Amino acid sequence: MELRHLRYFVAVAEELSFSRAAQRLHMAQPPLSTQIKQLEQEIGARLFDRTGRSVQLTEAGRLFLQEVRRIFVQVEQASRMAREADQGELGRLSLGFIPAASNDLLPEVLREFRRRFPKVELYMHELMPDRVVQSLHDRRVDVSFLFLPCEDQDVPCKVVSREPLVVALPETHPLASEPKLEMRDLANEDFVLPARYSTPSLYGKIVEVCHRSGFLPNAVQEEVGLMQTVLGVVAGGLGIALVPASLRNLNRRGVVYKELRNPEAVVEMGVVWRRGDNSPVLASFLRVVGEVSERKIKEQAEPENRLEQPHNVSQG
Repeated sequence: MELRHLRYFVAVAEELSFSRAAQRLHMAQPPLSTQIKQLEQEIGARLFDRTGRSVQLTEAGRLFLQEVRRIFVQVEQASRMAREADQGELGRLSLGFIPAASNDLLPEVLREFRRRFPKVELYMHELMPDRVVQSLHDRRVDVSFLFLPCEDQDVPCKVVSREPLVVALPETHPLASEPKLEMRDLANEDFVLPARYSTPSLYGKIVEVCHRSGFLPNAVQEEVGLMQTVLGVVAGGLGIALVPASLRNLNRRGVVYKELRNPEAVVEMGVVWRRGDNSPVLASFLRVVGEVSERKIKEQAEPENRLEQPHNVSQG
């Protein structure tokens, strides 16, 4: 039994005429009559009473018609869902993110993605940076945010944000009253560093920035896994820290943040996914991430451009 047989049956049942049904289906009447007889034989029940030129549904035909109509509704629904899934509008996505990603870019991505793709089921997984790649390979997540560079060069990756590092200081620190700082101002300070084993990319970037400024950080704490915990240690007065600027959104009591004049003190956030993953939902998500990223980069650049524009000076 095929869907076309059911369409033939519905046409005859609604027209109660083989000739009119044949015209509606754009086919000759004899083949239509043959198809209906074969359908009755396959079902094992008489669907129509044929008396001369009159055609009426039997009780079996009436009940069969009700169920066939339900089948066509389900077929249309299934077809629509398949089209939406193929266009990345329906499905599920497992999203990984490191805690630092939730401070700035991630909330905007989630709002935009939910607005445009409300039928996609989104499953969130907070991950430590050293677990991101393995979680991709284990298929625990389909895509994830992390600090760059990525430890696995075979994993596709896209830069989605570049944000400056800022200095987190105890509010009672002597440098807390300075408007901006240079890296060389920190040469003799005690540093609270993120754990090398769990946050290797950020740890490496901080050490690199210090080294380029002529010193290595004097680490008094370097086994702190979460950036929020780093700020807590700073608030306790145990040292200072270099942290992504978006962490200022946390408004940690007892901590002040100072911008650096060093342009190289920048950390990159990226998004990574499995190579060969052709999921339309993943493609939709990556498209949203790219659009939000570009918009935020432009927004960040506008204040700087306004500051750099020369002012017209009238000659008197």
